[in-house]
Amino acid sequence: MPIYEYYCESNRHTVRVYHPMTAELKTWGEVCYVAQIPLGDTQPETPVYRLSGAPGVIVSTGDTELKARGFTKLVRRDRGVYENVTATGNESRYFRAGKAETAPHLHEKIRD
Repeated sequence: MPIYEYYCESNRHTVRVYHPMTAELKTWGEVCYVAQIPLGDTQPETPVYRLSGAPGVIVSTGDTELKARGFTKLVRRDRGVYENVTATGNESRYFRAGKAETAPHLHEKIRD
């Protein structure tokens, strides 16, 4: 879901909210409801303005790049069978549900 920023001139607050592209919030009350924040001293019917900003861009990342960055990607191949397309070293290429020895070695990839 896209992120939008709304500005209220009355209280000079800018609020970031997530909502579908088809929705357009017009009042402070609507923004507060969607953002799940308190109204404060501002009246709910006070108008707000959506700010223009740079759109978020999603760049497709290939399996090789995911693997190089230490991510694990599992692709379902059958019921309870997943292919580890980013398998490294001695990891099993296929992860089978119920067989712990085939699980990805996440403990080697996740660090503090």
